Amino acid sequence: MLHNLIEPANLVRHFQAHPPEGFSTVDLNGGAPAFSAPFDLLTTVEPPLRRRMDRWPLARRWRRFLHATTCFVGTTVSEYVLLPDSAAPEQLVRALLADLAPRYPFLIIKDLPTEATLVGDAACAFSRGVADVCSEEGFVLVDGQALAYVPIDFATTDEFLSTLSHTRRRNVRRKLKSASRMVIEELRTGHAYFSDETRLRELYELYLNVYRQSDLHFDLLTPAFFRAVLQDGNMGGVVFTYRVEGALIGFNFCVFRELMLIDKYVGFAYPQSRHYNLYAVSWFHNLEYALAHGFRYYVAGWTDPEIKRELGARFTFTEHAVYVRNPVLRTLLRPFKRLFEADRRWQDASVSIAHS
Repeated sequence: MLHNLIEPANLVRHFQAHPPEGFSTVDLNGGAPAFSAPFDLLTTVEPPLRRRMDRWPLARRWRRFLHATTCFVGTTVSEYVLLPDSAAPEQLVRALLADLAPRYPFLIIKDLPTEATLVGDAACAFSRGVADVCSEEGFVLVDGQALAYVPIDFATTDEFLSTLSHTRRRNVRRKLKSASRMVIEELRTGHAYFSDETRLRELYELYLNVYRQSDLHFDLLTPAFFRAVLQDGNMGGVVFTYRVEGALIGFNFCVFRELMLIDKYVGFAYPQSRHYNLYAVSWFHNLEYALAHGFRYYVAGWTDPEIKRELGARFTFTEHAVYVRNPVLRTLLRPFKRLFEADRRWQDASVSIAHS
């Protein structure tokens, strides 16, 4: 059994069989998924600050020490790190250090939950135990990204809209008028639609459009992964396609497990998706779907927290436990860890503005 698994287990299996481009799976005792990949420790630093740092004296020389093959305990397809319950936190962390730290300059246990909202009390307590042991063993705990979610505690989306401010509500209603121009189709994973290679390539190209325009480039999912998940009729997934005048302008791939609808991947055609406000339309379509199917939560993922806040999301944070093998670099990392916590700074600034 794995703590913190809120997705279908098949999604994780497909990740292990078809890792992102440049990634390699790592086998660990106890069954926890892990992978290795080239990684720059400055990946999560805000782009403007990263560009300024690149202009610092001798940047090329010292930056290379922050870029190395890194072992990550976790996956990029699960919201949280998946930890086996076969060992106590102390045994687990010390086994990871003994096995992995000698082999990799950086070891990161990614996305430890900091609260029980989505994972439950037992999994959260175990994860906090792991974080405590990591701190004792010399890891640096770094705040992760803001995970957006919406509790489905309303009877209609109109009721949900009523919780937003007047300005936000008016803006959302304006954007949702675009939905009348769209044909929305629901396709469960395993549907015959996904047996057509031309359609699979079209969906993958839309995914690449979103990937390429993102400020954060880390895990580039492969066509083989998309083919595997979309053709898996036993996984528990659904794809919503959005068409205008017959042309596919976007899709949204979600999975579901234990009363959660979890938004995983989108693909957009530009500029059509922006013109038709597809982000907002798909958000409210997902809320309607969650309502109709009795889900308790819509989990909306990590990126674009400001946009998701405008659409009514709440947020929960994770922590990354980072072990740097070089003791000098490990010491230097501690006072600068705030640079890597862009979403936490965003959240703190939002709270400050709200209370000013």
